[in-house]
Amino acid sequence: MSSWVRGAEGSGFGPSHLPYGVVTTPGGHPELAVRIGDHALSLARLHDMGKLDGVVPHAVEVFDIGSLDGLLARGPQEWSAVRRRLVEIVTDPAEELMAHEAMLHLVDTTNLLPWTVADYVDFYSSEHHATNVGRIFRPDGDALTPNWKHLPIGYHGRAGTVVVSGTDVVRPNGQRKPPHEESPVFGPSRRLDVEVEVGFVVGTPSTHGTSVPASAFADHVFGVVLVNDWSARDIQAWEYVPLGPFLGKSFATSISGWVLPMAALSAARVPLPIQEPLPLPYLCGHAATGYDVHLEVAVNGSVVSRPEYAGLYWAPQQMLAHMTVNGATTGPGDLFGSGTISGPRADQRGSFLELSWNGTEPFALADGTTRTFLEDGDTVTLRAWAPGPTPGSRIGLGEVTGRITSAR
Repeated sequence: MSSWVRGAEGSGFGPSHLPYGVVTTPGGHPELAVRIGDHALSLARLHDMGKLDGVVPHAVEVFDIGSLDGLLARGPQEWSAVRRRLVEIVTDPAEELMAHEAMLHLVDTTNLLPWTVADYVDFYSSEHHATNVGRIFRPDGDALTPNWKHLPIGYHGRAGTVVVSGTDVVRPNGQRKPPHEESPVFGPSRRLDVEVEVGFVVGTPSTHGTSVPASAFADHVFGVVLVNDWSARDIQAWEYVPLGPFLGKSFATSISGWVLPMAALSAARVPLPIQEPLPLPYLCGHAATGYDVHLEVAVNGSVVSRPEYAGLYWAPQQMLAHMTVNGATTGPGDLFGSGTISGPRADQRGSFLELSWNGTEPFALADGTTRTFLEDGDTVTLRAWAPGPTPGSRIGLGEVTGRITSAR
C-alpha cells in the first residue's frame, strides 16, 4: 500500500498505520488528526472540506471537537469506517490536491493529550518483571506470589495525572522510611524510577453488572499507547502494605501523543507463552494473544534497555475480562496498562529497580556517568515498533518522553 504523502513510505507511519492524536499550531485550536510520515492530517479540516461526509452520523461530534473522545464512544463499526476512508484519502492520488490543504508538518505542531482519560488501571503482567521484583525483595522466598499465575494482578491509578509525552515530571515528595531510621522521614523521593509499559485505550462501554469476555476485546478496545508509569520506589515501599500502591505511583503517568488503532497491529499478533496452571475458564480462550512489540528505553539519549512485549504472561484480553468479571464497568476513555515489561536478559529489564538491582549495581550511560535511579534533569524516552503488514515493514508506536525536574 503506497501513499502520495512524501516521506510516508518506510517512516513507520505509513498508510497502514494512521495513529490518532490531537495537535495544535501556534495561535490555533486543538485539532483531531492522524499521523502520516512527518505530517499530521487534520480530520477537522478534512471534514470542513466535505472529505468525510457520510462516513459517520453526526460527524461534527467526532471530527470537530479537538479530541478523540467522540470517536472512542462510537464503537468498532464506525472506527473501521473512519479508518477505511482515511486510508483512501492518503493512498488515492486524486485526493492529494485538496487533502494537502489539511496537512500540518509535525515540526509546526504540539501534541496535546489525545483524549480525556476517564479511569486508569495498571496491571502486573510480565512474569520476568514479577520474578525479578520477587528475587529482590524476597531473596529467601518464592519469587512469585501464590496468586500470580491464577489472575492478572492490577491496581487503580490516578486518571487525573496521566500526561502527554513531553510534559515535565516533578520529583514527588512523600513519606519514606530509610532502613537505618527508626521513624519515617518526609521529603523528595530518592529512588525515582520508570516503568516501561503498553497501554490499552477503551472505547465502547460495558454495562454495569455485566462482565466483558476476552472474546469481546475487539468490540471494546480502540487502540494502544506507550506508557511510562513513573514510580517513587522509596515512597511506594513504605506505603504499599496492606492496600497496595498509592502516592508512590499517582504523581505522573506519561503516555505517547499518538493512539495506534488495534487494527494496525493485526500483523503483530503472536501466541502467548504457555500458561501453567491453566487459568480459570473466564480467562481462557483463543482470543487471548500477545503482540510482537519491540521497545527501547533511553536516558539522556543513551539506550539502557530493550524490552520485548511478546513475552508477557497475561494478555490484554485477559486483563479486560478480569477487570470487569465482577460487573465493574469500563467505558470511553478508560486506560489500562500492561505493567512493567521485562525480558529474561539483563538488557531487557523495564525499570531502574531491576537494571540496578535495587540500587546495588549502577549501570553506565554513554556520557560515562552511572545511574541507579533517576536524577534531576534526566530525560527518559521510550520508543517502540511492531511488524507491519508486509515483509520487513514496521509500524511505529512513536515515543513517550519526560524530563525530571526538582521537587517543589
